Amino acid sequence: MTGTKRILADQCCSAIIDYQDCFLEQLEPRSRARLGRNMTSFARLLAYLRIPTMVTLERPVDRKGAVPPRFKATLGSATKVFEKSFFDLTKEKPIRTYLKGLKKKQIVVAGCETDVCVLQSCLGLLDLGFDVFAVEELLFSSASRTDAAVERLKNAGVIFLTYKTLFFELTEAVADGPHADKMIARLGAFPDDLSEDAEH
Repeated sequence: MTGTKRILADQCCSAIIDYQDCFLEQLEPRSRARLGRNMTSFARLLAYLRIPTMVTLERPVDRKGAVPPRFKATLGSATKVFEKSFFDLTKEKPIRTYLKGLKKKQIVVAGCETDVCVLQSCLGLLDLGFDVFAVEELLFSSASRTDAAVERLKNAGVIFLTYKTLFFELTEAVADGPHADKMIARLGAFPDDLSEDAEH
């Protein structure tokens, strides 16, 4: 067995899957609000580090919802939005072309639904050769139990991690590493108000 890889900012991209009103409305209000705050922190972290981010929207968008405006405002310039007709985002040719063009080896995944589109998309991304990392607090589903889907993803090779782990793994150089000054010179001052842990 090979060792678990660390996530490296210069080698990774991200996929935020189907973060749309029709799915969000199935969550109770408190959970939905908490998820919104956690997703916002995630998007801001990706934006600061200039990590290429793909946001997918399940068709028909006019019925299922576009990117929520408040969330859209936090997305960085390295974000691209795709519509999809398949549960597995890798079945969409424009998405496969985009991913190939990024020349990245790792992908961090968030979104919904854990047991449908996230599951199928992660399996597709593994088939494309990506190291796939799923952020526990940023996955959701209308189903009350997603244990079987999570177990299947883990058995297939998806690595689950918390937002806090992701935060510190990606920002080590910014915080106090030897390359902190270079990172800050390139990306700007790190936002002090950016949460380092997810709300639970």
